[in-house]
Amino acid sequence: MYTIIAILIIVMIFLVLKTFIIVSERENVIVERLGKYSKTLKPGFYFLIPFLDNAAYIQEMREQVIDIPAQSVITSDNIQVEVDGLLYLKIMDAKKASYGIGNYLAACINLAQTTMRSEIGKITLGETFSEREEVNVKIINEIDKASDPWGAKVLRYEIRDIRPSAHVIDTLERRMEAEREKRSQITMASAEKERLINISEGERQSAINISQGQKTKQINEAEGNAESIKLIAGASAQSIILVGSAIKEPCGDEALKMRLVDQYIDQLGKVIESCDVSVFPAGLASIKGIFDEIRDTEQVKEGGKLCL
Repeated sequence: MYTIIAILIIVMIFLVLKTFIIVSERENVIVERLGKYSKTLKPGFYFLIPFLDNAAYIQEMREQVIDIPAQSVITSDNIQVEVDGLLYLKIMDAKKASYGIGNYLAACINLAQTTMRSEIGKITLGETFSEREEVNVKIINEIDKASDPWGAKVLRYEIRDIRPSAHVIDTLERRMEAEREKRSQITMASAEKERLINISEGERQSAINISQGQKTKQINEAEGNAESIKLIAGASAQSIILVGSAIKEPCGDEALKMRLVDQYIDQLGKVIESCDVSVFPAGLASIKGIFDEIRDTEQVKEGGKLCL
């Protein structure tokens, strides 16, 4: 009795599971009737005809992230690198995803690897880093065209990592070190060149300043000498004018002669004092004439004709 009741309960549970179905918000359910596509169930509560209707496929309608395994790729400059990526896709048509292909996930992964290998093979190693966005766009376009019959939409693709081999990395590091050394030497040479230019410029400016200073000094000295000569000449001219005026006065010529005699005697005394030998004037007759003039002058004074 209890066995029959248990069997009936199990049958009832089976019928309920096969008859009633709840579709969640993230899924779509493909229903087949007698093995043929019947309808697509959206999120909600549904009733199925037992033994006729069957929930054949349950498709995930949320965006899915597929990890693309790393693979070896040869670039256009014959460098081997390991490249992997991430593929983001979403099922847009549950029916196509169920009947268009057996396993759309495996198909997308293989297509992404093939397309990535083809695109990376067209560019150099350096361009794989600088043109990564362009490679991503090309891979998305290729996969999107192929996946349209599968009811899948490729949203984006990202190259996650590009890893050259150890030998390539070592070669690149040596190349970068040589490039850094080259740039360092160029920088040092440029700095040395700039230093020499500054030194030569400073020396040139110093020489210019010195020459300008000497020129200014010579000009000032010349102007000073000219001014001195001008003053002396003016003073001499003035003295000559005064002497001339004095000569024109009464007894002026006798006074001039007396002045000349005094200067002559003074200069003669200085010459005699500075010499170790006795010096006698060569023109004694002239000296005699001078003293005669002096005597005549004295006679004039005694006669009461003193000239002032």
